[in-house]
Amino acid sequence: MAGTVCLVTGATSGIGYETALGLARAGARVGLAGRDARKVERTIREIAAAVPGAELDAFVADLSAQAEIRRLAAEVLARYPRLDLLVNNAGAIFDRRETTVDGIERTWALDHLGYVLLTLALLDRLKASAPARIVNVASAAHTRGRIDFDDLEGAKRYSAIKAYAQAKLGNVLFTAALARRLAGTGVTVNALHPGVINTGFARNTGGLLGFGWGLIRPFLSAPADGAATSLHVATAPDLAGVSGRYFARSRPVAPSAESQDRAVQERVWEISLRQVGLTA
Repeated sequence: MAGTVCLVTGATSGIGYETALGLARAGARVGLAGRDARKVERTIREIAAAVPGAELDAFVADLSAQAEIRRLAAEVLARYPRLDLLVNNAGAIFDRRETTVDGIERTWALDHLGYVLLTLALLDRLKASAPARIVNVASAAHTRGRIDFDDLEGAKRYSAIKAYAQAKLGNVLFTAALARRLAGTGVTVNALHPGVINTGFARNTGGLLGFGWGLIRPFLSAPADGAATSLHVATAPDLAGVSGRYFARSRPVAPSAESQDRAVQERVWEISLRQVGLTA
């Protein structure tokens, strides 16, 4: 990865941290994007201590807010003449329904639309840097998801698990729709399931969700194990030219039947672009 430039979102903890660390160890210049400036700077200090001489850059943005995503993209474009890898990793689950400054349900806004808007804002730079890769960290939770076109944002009935599964399904649908559009450009896009990992995920949720997650957390895999698939999809030489696939345990596997429905892919693509102020 020497000479390559990478951007990792949600890079201050868990899978994102381990992914950024792995890329730095491989010799890449790594941009670390996080919501908290102090955590981003602390993470850079930690990785710099672990990888002397690593080239690391700090970016701060709340990826649930579209104005901040656009600002982040502008800063990345201004700093990086080339961009070889984008790892969309930032995400969370919320036990109560909240809306963002854009008036969009927060899970869908952060976990799905954040991937869409940031990717498309950086896409021309990725194309100009080809061969380049886009890695979307999804989840096996997508197999339990369904796109509820009649209540996409849970306004009628909200469930944290349903909202999360739907957003992760959105990641896989977006990956497939984007892969078709990138054919022949030299830019690939793939999605993955990192495993059920002991990270900060769901740590700030309450109720049964937070209680249940707290009980199982000690038995989950370490973040480094979760990052292994992200790093494989991001860097493996044998995946050059492989696009539109879904990976688990560093191997391609079949995603859910709904995620492979081209009509659903295209409908979600159109809705997503409209929600972020773009045209199909």
